Amino acid sequence: MVQLLRRHRPDRYGGKKVMAGAAALWSLATILTPWAASRSTIMLLAVRALFGLAEGVAFPTMSTFLPKWFPTHERATAVGISMGGFHLGNVISFLATPIIMSHIGLSGTFAFFASLGYLWISVWMMNVESDPLDSHTISKSELQLILAGRAGSKVQGSNKFPSLRELFSRTEFLAVTLANVVNNWGYFVLLSWMPVYFKTVYNVNLKQAAWFSAIPWAVMAMSGYVAGASADFLIKSGFPIGLVRKIMQSIGFMGPCVALLCLRFAQTPSVAAVLMTIALSLSSFSQAGYFCNIQDIAPKYAGSLHGMTNGIGTVAAIVSTIGTGYFVQWLGSFQAFLTLTAALYFSATVFYNVYATGDLIFD
Repeated sequence: MVQLLRRHRPDRYGGKKVMAGAAALWSLATILTPWAASRSTIMLLAVRALFGLAEGVAFPTMSTFLPKWFPTHERATAVGISMGGFHLGNVISFLATPIIMSHIGLSGTFAFFASLGYLWISVWMMNVESDPLDSHTISKSELQLILAGRAGSKVQGSNKFPSLRELFSRTEFLAVTLANVVNNWGYFVLLSWMPVYFKTVYNVNLKQAAWFSAIPWAVMAMSGYVAGASADFLIKSGFPIGLVRKIMQSIGFMGPCVALLCLRFAQTPSVAAVLMTIALSLSSFSQAGYFCNIQDIAPKYAGSLHGMTNGIGTVAAIVSTIGTGYFVQWLGSFQAFLTLTAALYFSATVFYNVYATGDLIFD
């Protein structure tokens, strides 16, 4: 909801202040969580809603920063590193939380992670600016490199935001939106329902397996960086931006598509676990595909449009997470539902390759 309703904030007020305010708010929600849980379920839900309200700002703000701070041929790598931090944060928290909790308790653990958030805010506010033109920490040569690299991208200009009719009448924007929808659908199906799948099909309790808590996230962090570096290498080598985005997006969708179809032939839980990890790993190539593509077609409105498309994608994630059980019951088996998800990956790949572009569309 926040990504849909507050889509203009980072573009209008500057990413630095918006991100800092959001981090302060989600850190506050973190430290309040144990207290809220001790009061009532309603209070806990309210605090978690506050947490979601704040975190919904993060990705759109990142998309506002990247076109300003990185030339076109470095953006996919920047996304890969940024998203790598997101994935590695999950790995570290999964592994470290039980240890921290054993020493300082449940409330102390929440307070510890909240304090890290406020520490990050202090570093962020002292060292980061919304635009490199306002920064005193970079050299003149680096500033010239950034400005030269974004010369073809209009990241400044009027406040006239495209209307919804204008946006959804362009198939290039629809291609990015559909890719976001399908990516979120598949991503949350894999992460949310694979434990149930393994328990149902192989009678294995995946929630007790250490690899499930850490390895998929770690592999996604590495593959996301590889995808970004590869995409930027191709762009610097002279490949058209649109073609590079299509190549990365095709890997990001067809990889999971094939892996999910191969699950039908997995005879052991170990083989199935490897296939699931491969699916998650290759899905991170989408970061160098549709995720960066919104910065190509509308750099001036990248944060706003990313918030809009990711908000729509999150609705798909909610539907897939909540509705998987109903789909499985309707289709008759988990494998049938995974085949349906593979079909969505394939269809979205075709649509993206036909209609996506690397050209500037909204200026």
